[in-house]
Amino acid sequence: MQAREITFSKLVQGEMQLQVPLYQRTYSWEKEQLQQLWDDVGELVEDRLEGRPAAAHFLGSVVLAPEKPAVGGLQRWIVVDGQQRLTTLMLAFIALRDRHRERGAKKKADRIHDLMLVNSYQDGIGHYRLLPTQADRDAFTACIDSLPKAGGPGNVGAAYRFFLGALTEGEEEGGEAWVDAVETALGSLLSIVAITADEGDNVYRIFESINNTGVGLSQSDLLRNYLFMYLPNRGEWIYRNLWLPMQELLGPARLELLVWLDLVVGGNSRAKQSEIYRDQKKRLEPLSGDEEALKQEIAKLAGRAERLMRILEPGTETHPELREILERLSRWSGQTHYPLALYLLDRLDAGRITAPEAAQALAYAESYMVRRLLAGLSTTGNNRVFMELPKELEKEESPAQAVRRLLSRNKSGPRFWPGDDDIRRAIRERPFYKSGRSVQRFQVLRRLEESYGASEPVDFAKARLTIEHVLPQQPAQQWYDLLAEEAGDGESPVEIHSSLVHTLGNLTLSGDNARLSNHPFRRKQEILDSSALRMNQRIAAEPRWGRTEILARADDLADRALALWPGPLEGAAHTDDEWPGWKELRAALLAMPTGTWTTYGDLAALIGTHAISVGNHLGTRRGLYGAYRVLTADGRIADGFRWPDDQHSGDPRVLLEAEGIPFDTAGRARRAQRLDTAELAALLGRDVSAEATPAPGGDADAERHTAAARFESLLRENQTAATADRLLQVLAVWEEQGGHRAYGAANETSCFPTLEVVGAFDTRTLWPLAIYPVTGTVEVVFQHLKRRPPFDDEPLRRELMDRLNQISGIDLAEAKLDLRPSFPVEVFADHGAEIAGVMEWFVHTVALAEARRPLAEDPTR
Repeated sequence: MQAREITFSKLVQGEMQLQVPLYQRTYSWEKEQLQQLWDDVGELVEDRLEGRPAAAHFLGSVVLAPEKPAVGGLQRWIVVDGQQRLTTLMLAFIALRDRHRERGAKKKADRIHDLMLVNSYQDGIGHYRLLPTQADRDAFTACIDSLPKAGGPGNVGAAYRFFLGALTEGEEEGGEAWVDAVETALGSLLSIVAITADEGDNVYRIFESINNTGVGLSQSDLLRNYLFMYLPNRGEWIYRNLWLPMQELLGPARLELLVWLDLVVGGNSRAKQSEIYRDQKKRLEPLSGDEEALKQEIAKLAGRAERLMRILEPGTETHPELREILERLSRWSGQTHYPLALYLLDRLDAGRITAPEAAQALAYAESYMVRRLLAGLSTTGNNRVFMELPKELEKEESPAQAVRRLLSRNKSGPRFWPGDDDIRRAIRERPFYKSGRSVQRFQVLRRLEESYGASEPVDFAKARLTIEHVLPQQPAQQWYDLLAEEAGDGESPVEIHSSLVHTLGNLTLSGDNARLSNHPFRRKQEILDSSALRMNQRIAAEPRWGRTEILARADDLADRALALWPGPLEGAAHTDDEWPGWKELRAALLAMPTGTWTTYGDLAALIGTHAISVGNHLGTRRGLYGAYRVLTADGRIADGFRWPDDQHSGDPRVLLEAEGIPFDTAGRARRAQRLDTAELAALLGRDVSAEATPAPGGDADAERHTAAARFESLLRENQTAATADRLLQVLAVWEEQGGHRAYGAANETSCFPTLEVVGAFDTRTLWPLAIYPVTGTVEVVFQHLKRRPPFDDEPLRRELMDRLNQISGIDLAEAKLDLRPSFPVEVFADHGAEIAGVMEWFVHTVALAEARRPLAEDPTR
């Protein structure tokens, strides 16, 4: 075997083909891996545009084996290992080609197409420079050939849409020069080690060897070995007294985190957790002959370990004010604030600042993150903002005011800190329930409740509270009648409901969600009035609950939010002419899989505006990708629809049908392929709400019996006896096969038939369905299954969909293979045995896959 370092553009140059063999798994990269690669590309682009020398970024290795003979001058290579990286880069270049085409840069698009993607003089499968495994081939070639179904469901289509969206967003801010720099970074600045097998090598054995090795040393293991190699005389004492206590205090994962933070706090704002060893080695090489200097470095790291524990476990912090803000940031979840917090604790312990100063600086950081959540701004870039702060603060005397000033400097763009007017407007209009993570939304409502200053505040550690919609998500007719009283000209109660239901003014916290359910407001008043939460008592005091009351409460909560989370310095107002919601709308259109459609109302509810405003924006904004996929509420193409660019013309129905959306004789698109607001939010990577997953296990038996009784009661109250009986029979059969029932914590007690898979090395839980007894829907949870073996394999998810679609009354759209399509619960009444058969197949499929699971998957090796 031979190895050489090469760029991607040189790897694929000339008449050649990289072929992924059938024994390899399908393409499996998802948004997390794609985003990591894109962040690396972004750094290379930034370096290039700012004139800094851009060192090649090592992407990993690929193993190739020549296939002989070379037919017709075309050299074929079997991709033994590395197909995920290669497929990803190809999809990035396809998206880049299409972005060039969209803006009329034909020569640039043709150059990428001819030099990177295809063999122009080859026909058939030889035309493509990369040929994925059979299961991915149609989706991949649809993207290369620009077929109408390009960008459909599955990981290949999702990766193409990811890159198309990232390129579109980046071009809006960086222009043509930015796009050209991306092309250079993808083709010439990503380094790959290409390992080529010799003729006669058994490529399958090479593949087995590569994929059956134990997990290598961690980054911190490599660093430890490197350091102690240069400590021949004092190494034993240093290990026993400094390194080992630090290692035992933190554990492996936290030690890795510390070694990364040590780089960031030391001024390396671009340190990557995947390259810790390389960067630390480079930093420490000048000290390799000085044992005392190395001892001081390890001692400094050990000191930071203690400070990191105060961040990870804030209860160990002794200063009350600082402990309180660290606890709030810990509950916010995530590591965004870690670099700033560790830097401030360094200065505090060195006597350079006081604890109140550190607490105030962290409070501004908290405000920055909370305000961005309230305004619905992306978290992309937040980590970079906080990684840059330690280096910038080193020359500042007052860290608190410096943090506020530095965070205030971005008056627009992805790092913008929303001002007071932005927050007031967002709280009134934006669907807060669809923003951020569920734990973050909960923390915002918790802080708002605490702002009432109750003499006997709620103990949030003990109270089991969840977020409650006062105006229900699925309201009864009484609620619509109430909203109709406030409807203006051309407004329907449904539109009013959509615009208000997820806004902050309509949300509260409650431990009585199951009792509150979808009852009329008068019944909810009785329950809320008995609540210990002040915000619930305020709601209960209202005579009615419609638009006027929701907006009035939104204004009150806005006043409280502005006091709790101070904003940027004066003069840092938003200078963008465009409302941020339109950027979110464009991201949603780009994220939609081919073969789906949505409505003006769904998009309006997603971004917090009116359906008419969405229609006006789509009709006037040029070059808007996917605008033809937005239809009226009943699935028709809107009267007066106009293409937003000069590259399309004619009836958009023709293009929609080519993408796989059928229309009925009345001109209505197939409803199963419509994406609602929740599905659009899921495509944008927003957190799944609490009702979408089983509640975490707690006080097991008693709670499960209560939830089971509540579920059955709701089922029998809202569905026919035949539906309820057959559904419960199917669940009983599921339990006979070794499954269990879990229940959701939201106001509509949902049921999840779960399967606990106990493997040789881990235990995981799968569930195929989520059953909602009041709304009468059964969701097929492909969105969750795609991240859980064995259904992370796309062909198995397709088989599950096909088996269900063979049952009368179930019509799941192929385009929703990565989402949560649903069917009516009433299908159980006449087809319970068939559904039970599919669930039995599900159990057997999991068991068979587990039996085949290789020893190499031992996570401890």
